[in-house]
Amino acid sequence: MATPQLSPGLIVREVDLTVGRAGNVLDNIGAIAGPFELGPVNEAIDITTEQELINSFGKPLSTDRQYEYWMTASSYLSYGGVLKVARVAGSTLGNSNAGAGVASTSMTGNGRIDNYDDYQANHTTDASFNYAAKNPGKWANNLKVCVIDNAADQTIGINTTNPGTSGALVGNGVTVSLSGVVIPGAGTTSVFNGYLKGIITGVTTDATSGASSIDVKIVSRVSGSTETKINYQQSNSAASIAVSDTVNFVNNSGINTGTSQAATTSVDWYDQQSLGLTNSTVFWKSIAPRPVASNYVTQRKGGNDGIHVVVVDDTGSVTGIQGNILEKFTNLSKAVDATSDGDAPTKTYYKNFVADNSAYIYAGKNPSQEADTYWNTSPLASGFSAAFTPITTGAGLWGLEAQGVTFSSIGSVSYTFTGGVDYSANGGMEAQLGDLNTAYDLFSNKDEIEVDYIIMGPGLSDESLSQAKANKVISIAEARKDCVATVSPHRANVVNVTNTITATSNLLRYYSPLTSSSYAIFDSGYKYTFDRFNNEFRYIPCNGDVAGLMTRTNLVAFPWFSPAGVQRGTLNNAIKLAYNPTKAQRDQLYPARVNSIINQKGSGIILFGDKTGLGYASAFDRINVRRLFLTVEQALEGAANSQLFELNDGNTRSNFVNIVEPYLRDVQAKRGVYDFLIVCDDTNNTPEVIDNNEFRADIYLKPTKSINFVTLTFIATRTGVQFSEVAGRG
Repeated sequence: MATPQLSPGLIVREVDLTVGRAGNVLDNIGAIAGPFELGPVNEAIDITTEQELINSFGKPLSTDRQYEYWMTASSYLSYGGVLKVARVAGSTLGNSNAGAGVASTSMTGNGRIDNYDDYQANHTTDASFNYAAKNPGKWANNLKVCVIDNAADQTIGINTTNPGTSGALVGNGVTVSLSGVVIPGAGTTSVFNGYLKGIITGVTTDATSGASSIDVKIVSRVSGSTETKINYQQSNSAASIAVSDTVNFVNNSGINTGTSQAATTSVDWYDQQSLGLTNSTVFWKSIAPRPVASNYVTQRKGGNDGIHVVVVDDTGSVTGIQGNILEKFTNLSKAVDATSDGDAPTKTYYKNFVADNSAYIYAGKNPSQEADTYWNTSPLASGFSAAFTPITTGAGLWGLEAQGVTFSSIGSVSYTFTGGVDYSANGGMEAQLGDLNTAYDLFSNKDEIEVDYIIMGPGLSDESLSQAKANKVISIAEARKDCVATVSPHRANVVNVTNTITATSNLLRYYSPLTSSSYAIFDSGYKYTFDRFNNEFRYIPCNGDVAGLMTRTNLVAFPWFSPAGVQRGTLNNAIKLAYNPTKAQRDQLYPARVNSIINQKGSGIILFGDKTGLGYASAFDRINVRRLFLTVEQALEGAANSQLFELNDGNTRSNFVNIVEPYLRDVQAKRGVYDFLIVCDDTNNTPEVIDNNEFRADIYLKPTKSINFVTLTFIATRTGVQFSEVAGRG
């Protein structure tokens, strides 16, 4: 190629021949799907500890032996791996909620909120509920969502049995004369003569003793033709109504009704508001100061956007503590574009903020759209558009951008959640095969999610369904070709089967039709372990442990070592086995691809076999060989990826070999292979291959083999015999 220079000079260029690397690829990631009491549905969540499992998916339950799923997951975590957990869906599974206009609405099927993505795609404008539990199940029944905004400044007592006849109606104006009132300013004072102007946002009628009252939001001071907006929070005599002040009522047409009332009492409205709990009285003022208009909104000539939202375990059904305040979200905004006064550019629109930050709830219907007679809310004008004409509902609608909007109010509301349903109407926790298949499909795309072990967990109610579930997890591993599936027996085949001959026959029948695959590992075990949450001993399948043993092997040795035997194959937290096969029974199971789990005297409960589920003789019928190739293939796949779009010439091929060869030498040094050969030259990269834009490398491996059979022969000889004579060795 000709130089790009037009006159004598020097160009310095770099050529990088270090691109590509073959490194460690096993992250010890397991995957399981099951029916849990809480957590997002059909979404894989990374769990690293048992406590995280509890926080995200709840505790193990006795109902329908749901504990088998939970404790299988916990067993795997005890070996030090990471677990991706997917909660399965169900036809009856539904979210607890506070319905719109009703106690609760049906949130099953398409109406259910499965997870955050589902909420964002389908439920942000859902008008069927006011608030809903963040994930399905009855766990959130009786949860309370308490909401308050700045609906009023003062509650004024008036001595009448029928305030409406005096003109004390929601939306009407009130005026109180001010004369000679000193107004403090910036370094000076002024004397004000005129009247205080407010709007009625609530009316309480006492038809018996006449102790009625009105809630008033202070709007402005008016002097002649000049009207000045004010805040009640200014706390001076010209911003509030006092006892004995004469309160005049003005209708929407600006006409005084002709009837006035003397204020008999005058209290701060916010100070009187409680959360509306059943088992205790908690005032909002103990939670946070009143919600006021944010700087963001007032700077844009808007107002009244402040709102607080609190989540409370009123009955203690969620946390065991009555009245436990679970979450507090204060100083949120009704403006969709609002940002935090003290933490810009954090968005504070209440619906989005709750969705992003709450662990318990989503917000649904916009309560400023219309009245809700069940929850006794109605959008209340918080000011006047002109004179004494209240701002219309549409103009004060929540969710608008802040510019020029004075948002309406709803006051203080306490929503109670009901209607949550588990996997059956009576609180059942049994997952169906179709729902399990859907959840396991989350792990099928290896480009989206990394997995090393697909853990089957327990089977289903019928043996054929358990076999179908087993074949499902095997098919995922077989399709991915970068992980293995661990499979255990159908529970009824071994648990409470006292005759081991029958149990052996059951296992042979169960495993016989399962898919032949080197990406599957079959075991014989149900272990007996302690459930500390329910204070009971339980039988659970061992497939979580088998995956855990491979994780342990990765940590203490290398993937190409066998996870079986006394050195690496001891199961955690196993007290006894439902089925402990004899040597004769193991001789039947092993040729049928089943790895026995046994209770060996002096060694404990161990995995006593390292076969894969491959149905014919091959190097790949051993776990260590399959995992050797999984490791090497994934590592070298990453190295090969860096060759894409490079030129297929001697330099590229040599560079690839220089990446692969040191890696395989390292594997060989760590006892993974006896020998290897790399062919990546013009013998397999022929002109035809090159013209097809292909790149080929053939890698030959001689995998090391685990010892499965040991023969010890003891020979007695006469005293005078030389060993060289009988052994043929000098």
